[in-house]
Amino acid sequence: MSTLHLVRQSAFVTTDLAQCLSMVNKNDAIILMDDGCYNINHTLLRNFLNSGDSCIDINIINTHAKARAIKAVEKINRIEIVDIVKLTFIHTKVITWQ
Repeated sequence: MSTLHLVRQSAFVTTDLAQCLSMVNKNDAIILMDDGCYNINHTLLRNFLNSGDSCIDINIINTHAKARAIKAVEKINRIEIVDIVKLTFIHTKVITWQ
């Protein structure tokens, strides 16, 4: 049973990312969207990426990142908004962090 986590808020403003990362299990996926794209530069996410937990698929909505002038990061996949629909069918449940 896997979960798709939609992170829509910046960890510079809320604790949503911290709560999400504390609940993530192997085979889950995270999508950074809206102001959640700013988390790409947050220490919490960087530490998580460097922890070596490669079972977690982390994605960022390409158009949302571009709108916020966010550059690509090696361990984060850039996806399009339509890809969210595909991912909702792959995962058993969806949690929106906002």
